[in-house]
Parts: sequence; structure tokens; C-alpha cells
Amino acid sequence: MAGNTQKRAKDSWVYKVTKTSFALDLEEGIFTWKDPKKIALSLKASAENSQRRKAKTPFQSAMSMLNFYINRAGKKLDPSKKAILEQAKVELRKVFGRTKLQNL
Repeated sequence: MAGNTQKRAKDSWVYKVTKTSFALDLEEGIFTWKDPKKIALSLKASAENSQRRKAKTPFQSAMSMLNFYINRAGKKLDPSKKAILEQAKVELRKVFGRTKLQNL
């Protein structure tokens, strides 16, 4: 019984954060898409066009929103869906012209 109460509270918190914070205005169902590049391009467009951006740069806002979704889904996120979203991070870096330094 206590688990159900905690789950409802957690759901309410996520709902409140995504609806009332300085979250980006995202396309409907963006995190259900199967194309990582399409997800990245949509996040980029949302971050560049949003007036509700809290982070300093559009890149930070877009990456933050993607990480927020992945973290909130946690263990309930299907592994194949998580792989798509992790690839979307790579694509997001590419579309913003930012790449991780490899083999330092």
C-alpha cells in the first residue's frame, strides 16, 4: 500500500515538473520515436525556439531534457528504447557540432 502512495507522489512530481517548470515545449511523443537523429533534430529545434529555456545554451537545454526523461523512466525504460535515446544523445552532440573527445 505504501508503495502505491509513493508511486503516485512520484508521478505527480514528474507531472508537475514537466508541466510547470522551464521545460522545453516538445513535439508530442518525441521520446517514443524510433529514429535517434529525428529525436535530436526535434530537441534542437525546440531548444533553439523555446522561450521557456532555463539552461544557458540550447544544447544544454536539449541534453538536459533528454537526460531528464531517461532518468525519470529508470528501470522501467525498455532496453531497446534506452539504446535509441542514448544514441539520440550522440546525434544531439553531432547536430550541435559538439563531439566528445575520445582517446585522450
